[in-house]
Amino acid sequence: MVVAMTLDRADEAGPAPSAGALFLAFLGVGLAGFGGVLPFARRMLVEQRAWLDESDFNETLALCQSLPGPNIVNMTVVVGRRFAGPAGALAALAGLIVAPVTIVIVLGALYGRFGALGRIPGAILGLGAAAAGLVAATAAKMARPLLARRPVSGVAIALLTFTAVGIVRLPLPMVMAVMAPISIILAWMRPR
Repeated sequence: MVVAMTLDRADEAGPAPSAGALFLAFLGVGLAGFGGVLPFARRMLVEQRAWLDESDFNETLALCQSLPGPNIVNMTVVVGRRFAGPAGALAALAGLIVAPVTIVIVLGALYGRFGALGRIPGAILGLGAAAAGLVAATAAKMARPLLARRPVSGVAIALLTFTAVGIVRLPLPMVMAVMAPISIILAWMRPR
């Protein structure tokens, strides 16, 4: 039911974007931050274009994380399909991957030739730190609507999961196998 709802919910705020608009929007996302574009996709979908609200983005991402493959690719296909059918899914996916794939091929060739020179290794290390900051900022933005609806259980689940994976270093599949059912049970028990 959640899958069908997430895939088929129409955009109540206005007309659905066309396949061309989806291509251009996801092209911008792909160019803005290839290699870690979820923060850029969230900003584009929720804050700039308002095609999804915060909760809808979180629900769609949760669905996409449960599917095989990269989360952002899954998200792109789901959003594109929701608004413009199969053509929208293909257009959004093409927009997301065409430019970054081309850029990565060119950069890979350049890195193979010049990667060990001068300050290149340090610059790449700095890019990794910036990417980690983007992920942390996106996590904080995503947590806001979740914690507003479930302040006690949401904080507890988030802290336990972070502690188990980030500090204790337990394997993510094992932690998810335990925390997901607990989270689902707490959500079902919550009065509506």
